[in-house]
Amino acid sequence: MPDKPLTGIRVLEIGGYISMPMGGALLAALGADVVKVESPAGDDFRRGDNDRSPYFAQVNAGKRSLSVDLKKPEGLDLVKALLPRFDVLMENMRPGKLAALGLGPEVCSALRPNLVFGSVNGFGDGGPLRDRPAYDTIGQAFGGLYSVLGEPGQPQLSGTILSDVVTGLVSATGVLAALVGRGQTGSGARVDTSLMEAVSILTTDALSQFYDTGTDPSRTTRHPQAQNFCVATASGDYIAVHLSSSQKFWVNLCAAMGRPELTEDPRFTPYRHREANYFQLVPIVEAEFARRPLDEWEKLLTEFDVPFAPVLSTGTYIEHPQTEWLDLFEPGGPNGMQLLRPPWRFDGTRPDRGGPTPRIGQHTREIAAEVYDDDQVTELIAAGILNAES
Repeated sequence: MPDKPLTGIRVLEIGGYISMPMGGALLAALGADVVKVESPAGDDFRRGDNDRSPYFAQVNAGKRSLSVDLKKPEGLDLVKALLPRFDVLMENMRPGKLAALGLGPEVCSALRPNLVFGSVNGFGDGGPLRDRPAYDTIGQAFGGLYSVLGEPGQPQLSGTILSDVVTGLVSATGVLAALVGRGQTGSGARVDTSLMEAVSILTTDALSQFYDTGTDPSRTTRHPQAQNFCVATASGDYIAVHLSSSQKFWVNLCAAMGRPELTEDPRFTPYRHREANYFQLVPIVEAEFARRPLDEWEKLLTEFDVPFAPVLSTGTYIEHPQTEWLDLFEPGGPNGMQLLRPPWRFDGTRPDRGGPTPRIGQHTREIAAEVYDDDQVTELIAAGILNAES
């Protein structure tokens, strides 16, 4: 299998920000020709920096930009003329907005009968919240993540875009499944998801906790059953350990700490006792780890086969030798920014991102030229319906 398995697949992406463009970025890195349809002013997520915005670059590198005014009939006609040449349309407008512009699923399917139509919105295309605007914060709040990541009665914002990213991954997965189905049946499909649906994937363990304990989980409620610890070392660096329910790893940790007697302590053996008395165990583990620096703990925990990881910052994660071996990043963003590569390898090779971040309308002429002659394209540019870089 080539490392670009979607080579030959064409995707028309209508939308902005992160939740769906993240999915399009994954498809582009897998080899699809992803054409980003944006207004003559460009996607708002460019934040006035064109292709120099690091936020825009991370989810749009490797795509091509078609800058067109879809609110004008002539702009809409161009997209309709192009659509039969594409395998997938992905959009993340509010429910019904694309249809109101004249590009609803029925219209698109009539133009390309085996089209895969992927739609992303906040809450689904029905129900009492259908028409509300939604960003990542809204998805995390509705999905219960701020409660799970906060203290009891004190929900708090998280430090990253959990719901947007998982929605991008879910949308790409749905499109890939529909393409596989099309290969078997010849028929297209409509694939719908939303922030509220996609974020449910991240609540898997919280739901298990809820039904196991009968109480709403919060930041520390998982720790007793997971038997995990995040503790400071003598060097000031932090280290994380995760034992789960394995007796083997508990015994190994005690050996690494030089505390084998803990394995005979009735508070901590067997697992259910350790779970019940977890918060008595935490200060013991903290005290032991405070005695040695990080590098010594890494050697000891490796020697005794204990699941652990140093707690890395974003910068040290990028530079870690294992990250480098996995080839997870590539240069190419603004200001020396590292771009994420897709989280899969095909026959041992990880696909690259497929190209630089497009400038607004950088590919307008060449894409429009697929269906219009040069005079028509020039006329639309002069009228402000298309934006093409000179």
